[in-house]
Amino acid sequence: MITTDNYLLALLCCIYCCICWGSWANTQKMVATRKWSFELFYWDLTIGLFLTALLTALTLGCMGEGQTVLEDLAAPDWSSIRYALLGGVVWNFGNIFLTAAIAVAGMSVGFPIGGGLAWIGGIGFNYLLITLAGQAYPGNQTLLWIGVTVIVVAILVCAKIYRNVSAQKSSTPKKGILLAIVAGVAIMFFYGLVVKSIAPQYVAGGTGTLSPYTGVFFFAAGVLLSTPVFNGFAMKHPVQGKVLRVKDYLSGDIRTHLTGVLGGFVWMSGMAVSFMGAGAANPAVSYALSNAAPVVAMIWGVFVWKEFKGAPRGTNKLIAAMFLLFIVGLVCITMSN
Repeated sequence: MITTDNYLLALLCCIYCCICWGSWANTQKMVATRKWSFELFYWDLTIGLFLTALLTALTLGCMGEGQTVLEDLAAPDWSSIRYALLGGVVWNFGNIFLTAAIAVAGMSVGFPIGGGLAWIGGIGFNYLLITLAGQAYPGNQTLLWIGVTVIVVAILVCAKIYRNVSAQKSSTPKKGILLAIVAGVAIMFFYGLVVKSIAPQYVAGGTGTLSPYTGVFFFAAGVLLSTPVFNGFAMKHPVQGKVLRVKDYLSGDIRTHLTGVLGGFVWMSGMAVSFMGAGAANPAVSYALSNAAPVVAMIWGVFVWKEFKGAPRGTNKLIAAMFLLFIVGLVCITMSN
């Protein structure tokens, strides 16, 4: 099994994860230009997620020294596996809402609100896991919570920007904001559940017996198993557009399907790499850096997809303030370790 106990390399792993988690939604934007709804895109995203988790389990999870995925599967600990599966189900529930929020309001709104809430909630949840495990938080708590507070302010600024833009278009911002809020509340718990499935020698707060790659694999299995339920419901009750059926998905071309699979690969490769260094960077900080994805997503949404083009006067100053607040919060959280 390939892992690292070097703090600098662990931070680089988290940064890579941050880039991946902030960039996968570009594939959703790409297929949306072909009139491909997020519900149809989500099937391919799930396939990409699972195949990538399987690939990393059979390669990185079986190479090097220490506990391997095959050893975990030879003597399965179902108590630990249930935590990883539950983490996948919880994440999937929230991510359905996040993709819906992106479809309705764009990356520049869905990620800062939904991802931002998941970010700060996940920090608190993982911090709680460390303390409940009887361990002292290995860092500066004051800096950690200052960073969290700054991120909350950044989320509120984002909501104001979206309200201003929606007012100019004579549309209500409620749907996009509510979808993002539900996504954030659900997603904040998934990382801690996966952490609980992993053995404590690999990650602080872990109470299970699995290796990191086994935990990630069963997380992906939870996503795969729950997608027919969650996405099936979403297809029958779309947030916009018509009711969708399986034949609509089968009508897509190879390029469209592969774009969705690529999105799954991007997200899951970030997940796998984040756990490579989770033992060197404690889970609260590891999760915090990885979920700095809203900053990356805002860069894509504002500068590449031009989602605030034609916004009312003063919007650019608010966008700059939102970027600055997210970055200050990220720096504080990083320094807290």
